[in-house]
Amino acid sequence: MQKSDFNYDLPKERIAQEPADPRDSARLMCLDRSSGQVSHRVFHELPSLLKPGDLLVVNNSKVLPARLIGVKEGTGAACEVLILKPRSSDVWECLAKPGKRLKTGARVVFGEGILVAEILETTEEGNKIISFSHPGKTFYEALEEVGRLPLPHYIEKQLEDDEQYQTVYAKELGSAAAPTAGLHFTDELLQKLRDMGVQTVEVTLHVGLGTFRPVKENDITHHHMHTEWYSISQEAADRINETKAAGNRVIAVGTTSCRTLESAYQAHGKICACQGDTNIFIYPGYEFGIMDGLITNFHLPESTLIMLVSAFAGYEHTMDAYRTAVEEQYRFYSFGDAMLIL
Repeated sequence: MQKSDFNYDLPKERIAQEPADPRDSARLMCLDRSSGQVSHRVFHELPSLLKPGDLLVVNNSKVLPARLIGVKEGTGAACEVLILKPRSSDVWECLAKPGKRLKTGARVVFGEGILVAEILETTEEGNKIISFSHPGKTFYEALEEVGRLPLPHYIEKQLEDDEQYQTVYAKELGSAAAPTAGLHFTDELLQKLRDMGVQTVEVTLHVGLGTFRPVKENDITHHHMHTEWYSISQEAADRINETKAAGNRVIAVGTTSCRTLESAYQAHGKICACQGDTNIFIYPGYEFGIMDGLITNFHLPESTLIMLVSAFAGYEHTMDAYRTAVEEQYRFYSFGDAMLIL
């Protein structure tokens, strides 16, 4: 398939600049992946759309305050660093601006010395390998003091509260972007689901900024997928396997939970306790091994995320649903409305 096959027209005003308030007041498009039939609901109606015995798989990764604004030691020039992924305890791969001026050995100071970065090397892709020092604090304590949440480039409005860009079940620090399908859940909604017999289980996938990286190859099979770290506990594996054995549905909350499940299945032929890096690329033609349903937001044109949704719901059904969403004035992207695909 060609990249252009996944294009659609989206007016800029349909890109949500802030989350729904309350979280579960977002709209919910329901898509039947066998017939392509669409219906329009509200996210807090989810309990009426699921069944006792269903299992929701959520990604408990928490967004790092990974955007750092500081000054270059010696010159006082303004610099920006965006933390991507760890290489070791205090060494991280990062994006840095101005990249050409931050050569090996350069130091950048944040928060008057709360955190100090030293450039160790530049990768082939242009990213920086940076060693951080943080006198008298842990790295994460220093990061919490001086860092900001890295909102996607298409969100131009500043958040009133950083918690708006975290799920209510976020706990494992490590993501450069939020697993946004989970932003629609409230504690109260999760309790209603548990009360009716719908369970949740947590997995972890640390979302990288590669999730926003555009597909440049016209033939999508030539696209090089970014790598992200994932983990499934023994308890999570057991509950997922028990759900499947009982003939009940496993429903991934978000494309990141989907990629976690399918990565484990591809690597081991089953769901088991495991962790590691994944660069799984799911596009039409992929055969799903575990997932029976998906809750997801509306994604960018020509992105790997809309390709994943098309693989699960069917290409024609997905593109028709997106055109309907535009016509019906749904809100799109990270803070936008949601889809339930069953």
